[in-house]
Amino acid sequence: MSVGALRGGVRRFVDHSGFQNTVIVMIVLNGLVLGLQTYEGHTATHGSAFLAAEHIFVGFFVVELLLKFSARGWAFFRDPWNWFDLIVVGVSLIPTTSGFSVVRTLRLLRLISVIPQMRTIVNALFRAVPGLGTVIALLFVIIYTSAVMGANLFKDIAPEFFDNVGISLYTVFRLLTTEDWPEVSDAVIDQAPLAWIYFVVVIVVSAFVVLNLIIGVIVTSLQGEVDKGRWEEDQEIEQRLHDQLMAKIEALSDQVAVLDERVRELGGRPDPDADREIAR
Repeated sequence: MSVGALRGGVRRFVDHSGFQNTVIVMIVLNGLVLGLQTYEGHTATHGSAFLAAEHIFVGFFVVELLLKFSARGWAFFRDPWNWFDLIVVGVSLIPTTSGFSVVRTLRLLRLISVIPQMRTIVNALFRAVPGLGTVIALLFVIIYTSAVMGANLFKDIAPEFFDNVGISLYTVFRLLTTEDWPEVSDAVIDQAPLAWIYFVVVIVVSAFVVLNLIIGVIVTSLQGEVDKGRWEEDQEIEQRLHDQLMAKIEALSDQVAVLDERVRELGGRPDPDADREIAR
């Protein structure tokens, strides 16, 4: 069997839903075991069982990564998620210490790299960072402007909420989260009836308009990531078809070479004209 055909077989095995579901189950089971290890009674009673389970999980994850490398070749290292998996599993191979025991819990995050839907969401969040940076900067400008304005307008009326820009920033943040905002507004409106205009504008602009802009940026990024994922799936299908075609061509080449060798052994000689006729 050729190397290409062998790699194609490993790739089909790795991409099979049964293998992927097995990886997910192992990660979940590993998480449950790590959770049980937080109980001192269980650790003291079943310490050897936990150690054996740890070796089984680590061995499985190492074999998983080796299979993925065999299936993808050097292209395996082009995927940042594979680097994440390598680091997480690599830490598991380091002798256990208190610090690395905590890092082992990062294995649960491998669910993100294994489950495509989770991976798509996280990729979309990273992809949205440039757009989010602009919107968050706009939100900060609005909050700071509102805080300075509130400090100038209501410092003497409600110093507990608007005594200076620092306290005023915290107050505007409370308005942004709509947490206990009636307490703030009532304390001011009782002495300045027109102050409701300030609170309505701040809450509407910051809590609704700008936050909806943030949601819009994330949704747009998520849609772009979904479209990218579909394109990558199409590319993988084309690659599989190409690998299958190349495997068949290699198999036919091997058969032709065997037939040619047999003809030579029989003392005959392949007829070039016949070969050209067959090619036609």
